[in-house]
Amino acid sequence: MESETDLSPGCHVMEKESFSSPEIAEILNAHFIPIKIDREERPDIDAIYMNYVQATTGSGGWPLNVFITPDLEPVFGGTYWPGPNHSMTAQGTLLSRTVGFLEILEKMKRVWTTQESKCRESAKDITRQLREFAEEGVHSRQMGEEQEADGLEIDLLEEAYQHFLKKYDITNGGFSIAPKFPTPVNLLFLLRLGQWPRAVKDIVGEEECSKAAALVVNTLRKMARGGIRDQIGFGFSRYSVTKDWSLPHFEKMLYDQSQLLDAYLDAFLITRDPEMLGAVYDIATYLTSPPMAAPTGGFYSAEDADSYPTHSDKEKREGAYYAWTLKEFHSVLGDRDGNICARFYGVQADGNVARENDPHDEFISQNILNVTTTPAALAKQVGMAESDVTTILKEGRKKLRAYREKNRPRPALDDKIVVCWNGLAIGALARTSAALEDIDPGKAATCRKAAVDAANFIRKELFDENTKTLYRVYREGRGDTPGFCDDYAFLIHGLIDLYEATFDETYLQFADMLQTSQTRLLHDSSTPHGGFFTTAPSSPHLLLHLKSGMDAAEPSPNSVSATNLFRLASLLDHQPYRDLALNTIAAFEAEVEQFPWCFAGMLGAVVMARVGVKGVVVSGQEEVQEVRRKMREGVGVGRTVAWGGGEWLRGRNELVKGMKVVGKGRVMVCYEGVCTDGVEFV
Repeated sequence: MESETDLSPGCHVMEKESFSSPEIAEILNAHFIPIKIDREERPDIDAIYMNYVQATTGSGGWPLNVFITPDLEPVFGGTYWPGPNHSMTAQGTLLSRTVGFLEILEKMKRVWTTQESKCRESAKDITRQLREFAEEGVHSRQMGEEQEADGLEIDLLEEAYQHFLKKYDITNGGFSIAPKFPTPVNLLFLLRLGQWPRAVKDIVGEEECSKAAALVVNTLRKMARGGIRDQIGFGFSRYSVTKDWSLPHFEKMLYDQSQLLDAYLDAFLITRDPEMLGAVYDIATYLTSPPMAAPTGGFYSAEDADSYPTHSDKEKREGAYYAWTLKEFHSVLGDRDGNICARFYGVQADGNVARENDPHDEFISQNILNVTTTPAALAKQVGMAESDVTTILKEGRKKLRAYREKNRPRPALDDKIVVCWNGLAIGALARTSAALEDIDPGKAATCRKAAVDAANFIRKELFDENTKTLYRVYREGRGDTPGFCDDYAFLIHGLIDLYEATFDETYLQFADMLQTSQTRLLHDSSTPHGGFFTTAPSSPHLLLHLKSGMDAAEPSPNSVSATNLFRLASLLDHQPYRDLALNTIAAFEAEVEQFPWCFAGMLGAVVMARVGVKGVVVSGQEEVQEVRRKMREGVGVGRTVAWGGGEWLRGRNELVKGMKVVGKGRVMVCYEGVCTDGVEFV
């Protein structure tokens, strides 16, 4: 079985080297049953066997290749294996020397033929260990822990902060060595520490909360000036090969753009820094424009890292769409403007990619654009007015982008519309639209329309009104895969944000409907401390049913679910949702206590469990505008805002139902069981 992602370079290489080889095909078809999995469509299957490969090899990645028994139990696995006559090193669990895929197939054929019973026994033992590991948190509960469901303390936030502080790269920003991933869920956790109620600051420390935000803002600034950002076009690449963000792996993922839009928006709201706002504009433009914005509504999944350097080339090259020579700068911009823009972006005659970072010689004399100076400093260097340099840089960017779009084939587009990633984009764009309303109403309207169109598309094409269930993927029609936990969680998250940005209660009603379905289909009701399974327990053809608690490139579906439930409980005045949120946190208490920094998303839910959620209900146009202005003053975590005049909400929320909406407007703020009138309490 191979699990792959459309845009992984390793998947492309293995497809070309091995799966197009007659020699490989002959043995594979004669002695094995080949199964190919799209990890975007079936992340549940991918996660099970990725856990196995990571546990047995110490690393993972794609392509993911695993030999399994007819009972779906793993026997042997690895990632990329070289095809015939290739010399690259392979990774595997049984073989310690360099081997190719053909040799592995031959060996597995012999082992299975001569030692099938031993293989099956070993596979069953490994599966048992994987199952025990997956259920470890539940076991700790069953073995007698007597904590309350909201037993986790706010002190865990301080512990997580100290962990990230120790990992911080003072020189380059970020919290790891190369390769360096943004991991936006951690950035958002640190940014928002100082935005929570006073109880959090009292424990973590006022100075520490401010420092946490400063670390993230510096990281975001380094990223915004680095090669990980498309300096000529829009959007951010998936990660940086180098520790200084200068050389990315060039694929652009929808889930990264959406989360980074949230992070840069939060950074702007906290600091009012124009550079953070510039990144917000860039990411929002990338999401709301072709090729990522689908003409039907919704957002496509990703752009590839590889592309053809020119329209006449026959071989793709990584980063070809984004690399430049100094000669090209002068040809496109002229000598004076080319020289100024080259200085600004660090473009050199011999290229700016170090040899050790270019093992395949793809970037000889090529440059990846990084902002290396400021317009003011550059103006002094070239003896020009800063305003003139700024104009040259602005016009130069437009000309370079136009040249690139005309003369270079765009990287391949993964044109699947995946519900979970669209949910993240809907939420980020909805929040952006609300934040930009006073600054740029036109841009705000563009963001809002894109979020609304995506939400409406998903309801029309990927939601079954009869069964009240989601389907996961749309590509030239709806796919057959049912929605997973992340699809429900991330879409509900986005719909709540969209409701608060528009006060259109159809989105809140849809979120409530989806939450009911998610609970019915995915909640573990076999234990008092359940949480949500990735897939329904009744799903066929799965070796294990996992619950995702730790954050990764995307936030944990269970942490998002817990937060959604607290927000819905506040918006709808519905205690069962709050109880379910506490239940979800409790499912991961043992793990969160041990490694709180791995559960940054869940820590926000812990705060909500401890200090509650502030619920704001507003009526009257003037009051709505006052509340919206107040909301734009900060990030507003731990707070919900509802329109008191909505007919559906008044029927769903007894507290809102009793609120007078005729005549003078009103702002009612409810917190910790006490309701107070006045916008000053928002």
